[in-house]
Amino acid sequence: MSEIATFAAGCFWGVEESFRQIPGVIDTTVGYSNGHTVNPTYKDVCTDETGHAEVVQVTYDPAKVSFEQLLDAFWKAHDPTQVNRQGPDFGAQYRTAIFTHSPEQEAVAKESLAALEASGKFKRPIATEITAAGPFYRAEEYHQKYLQKRGAPSCHF
Repeated sequence: MSEIATFAAGCFWGVEESFRQIPGVIDTTVGYSNGHTVNPTYKDVCTDETGHAEVVQVTYDPAKVSFEQLLDAFWKAHDPTQVNRQGPDFGAQYRTAIFTHSPEQEAVAKESLAALEASGKFKRPIATEITAAGPFYRAEEYHQKYLQKRGAPSCHF
């Protein structure tokens, strides 16, 4: 039986590619989540007025990869101390967030964040929000597996 995890870590292209490489990940889908506009488009989300984050929805087999392992990949895929930006991209749509699908995911995510903070790896506070997942809207087809389609290993990571 598969499970779903949803992560926001800046531009979804590179984040999707990093999750796609993990054994046990069945599928990745990029889209928009946790905003207030129904059926937003990329153009809508880029206005920074819909409240949505660019996200990667990860479908995974928990018998092959744990949520904890996905969290480890999430922390490595971006700078979680950045507020509403990653690299050259800025706006609330590029925020760092873990959108949880169960109380168990929420508890594990909070433990993971606390352990990362306690590690001293980052000099600045971690800005990642941990919030219940809202409606997910699949991004336009040209965004799906964008880097894979172009044979590019990453974007600006």
